[in-house]
Amino acid sequence: MSFINNLKPEEHRYLRRIVKEIHFQYFDEKHGASFVTNKMLDNVIENIGPEVAEAMIRTGVDKGDRV
Repeated sequence: MSFINNLKPEEHRYLRRIVKEIHFQYFDEKHGASFVTNKMLDNVIENIGPEVAEAMIRTGVDKGDRV
């Protein structure tokens, strides 16, 4: 079972948004906006692991981002 299933929906959306902004920032220019799918984003989130994902969420909350 994936740790993504244990995330709140708003945390999951937040992680997807951050991963897309950071890890796939140049894909939209090269391949078009619809090239990056939620499945691709979820694979990256799975690969970074629960500790890093938790740290990303915590950092966002500390910065004042709405999660």
